[in-house]
Amino acid sequence: MADLYFHTLLEESARIHGHLCPGQILGVRMGILGLREIGIENPKGNGRKDLIVFVEMDRCATDAIQSITGCSLGKRTMKFMDYGKMAATFLNLNTGKAVRIVAREEARKRAKEYFPEIENRYTAQSEAYKIMPDQGLFNIMEVKIELKPEDMPGRPLKRVQCDLCGEYVQDMKEVYRDGMILCKPCAERGYYTVQTDMGYQKGIEFPDGDNQELIRIL
Repeated sequence: MADLYFHTLLEESARIHGHLCPGQILGVRMGILGLREIGIENPKGNGRKDLIVFVEMDRCATDAIQSITGCSLGKRTMKFMDYGKMAATFLNLNTGKAVRIVAREEARKRAKEYFPEIENRYTAQSEAYKIMPDQGLFNIMEVKIELKPEDMPGRPLKRVQCDLCGEYVQDMKEVYRDGMILCKPCAERGYYTVQTDMGYQKGIEFPDGDNQELIRIL
């Protein structure tokens, strides 16, 4: 029964992600283990309001964890921490219990020991990750998570307008500097550089030249 459940989860994860790979299998195993450790049996049913997951990579395993848990960025139940690590933390909001699970690097090397007859290392990893014991695949630690009210699921607690670009910022992600309310791109430089407004951006009227000078500085 457990094997059937596991393979059903693998199939669902592959359907959402588009293919099955070693990262997907690690993510499914990670999700099953994390949910078990924090005591949530039905993450898409009566446990859905008690679960938040922090993922530390934007790779295949994250799609797998989303498919297992039902958590997502849009629901604010999945938090993306851009650490570049094959790791995730599972938090039970009801009990406060949280565990962080990290894939063990040596599991990649040991996969060949399980299936020496398979030449392709990715195929060997995929097959090995299905059967390796949890303690051979992961390091697991109990951790403490303190969530701010603005990071909880639900409606935004606050919505303000950036004094420079005029765009609105919610969930208390604004920055206060020199008496101004700024969005993070205006305050800290964003991931994009505006080349043209394409005719959609409304002009911003400034009462004096100080803000224009600040735009050039930022």
